[in-house]
Amino acid sequence: MGFHSFSLEVTVPRSIVAKKLQVAFFLLAAASAQAQAPATPRGSAARGAPPQVLVNSPVASTESKSAAGATTQASDYRIGPGDMLKISVFQQPDLTLESRVSDSGRISFPLLGSLALGGLISDQAERLIARGLEDGGYLRNPQVAIQVSQFRSQQVSVLGNVNRPGRYPIDLQTMRLSEVLALAGGVSEGGGDTVVVTTIIEGTPKRIEVDLTEIFLYGKLDRDLALRPGDAVYVDKAPVFYVYGQVQRPGMYPLERGMTLAQALAKGGGLTLRGTDRGLKVHRREASGDIRANDVRLDEAVRPADLIMVRESLF
Repeated sequence: MGFHSFSLEVTVPRSIVAKKLQVAFFLLAAASAQAQAPATPRGSAARGAPPQVLVNSPVASTESKSAAGATTQASDYRIGPGDMLKISVFQQPDLTLESRVSDSGRISFPLLGSLALGGLISDQAERLIARGLEDGGYLRNPQVAIQVSQFRSQQVSVLGNVNRPGRYPIDLQTMRLSEVLALAGGVSEGGGDTVVVTTIIEGTPKRIEVDLTEIFLYGKLDRDLALRPGDAVYVDKAPVFYVYGQVQRPGMYPLERGMTLAQALAKGGGLTLRGTDRGLKVHRREASGDIRANDVRLDEAVRPADLIMVRESLF
């Protein structure tokens, strides 16, 4: 009396999806890291040619890009405070140095003293040191190579529902969204499938929403955005819905993708003996901001923050 049967569609629990996404983060990040082998510093590539000494001259750099628009070569990396540099001079082991760039963007180099390398790309820094060694009469035609062994100046922020929120250095000019999320430990148990990326494009702040399931479950790798220094990634909470009235377990539940009203009632344990699925009401926030009570069918989709009211049967 008052209890009506209905068919249920099977949905994958969000916890399983979250675990699959988390595994996918690490697999995709590992594959990407393997594909991005560090570039050979350009200062050590041509040992026979004299070094350029005009520090302010334009630097023509060649970027190696994959089909998806990949990362910039390490030679184009712009040195900043906190970076650890390994500097070597060909056939001059006494001049090999590993030093961290100070907050003012400077390092102390043998024979040359304090040098301002902050803001320079690796090629420019190599030329600056080579010119100083040659102009000072210490070496003739020195060949200088610089490698950034630790990246600290170029960072992105990861916030919200991830396992390790914080700021993370990126090892090249760009890193993929999946790689940065992997560094943050992946999406946490209560995190949603949608990520918001805030960035600056051509001087204008932009807000980009990315559906993680499109990347990992449907293979839309073009949605795996290339992040740049200063970008921020925010993972919101998973959407929820509420069910109350004549159900076995009233309360708040996570909203699965594509969930219908019938499935939502099943989450609440189904109707009680006194409940009825006739005249179901869903209190839903409209685009105007007002909350309205709507009559719904069992096969209709549930929306985030829906409040489902199950009435008591009168007969």
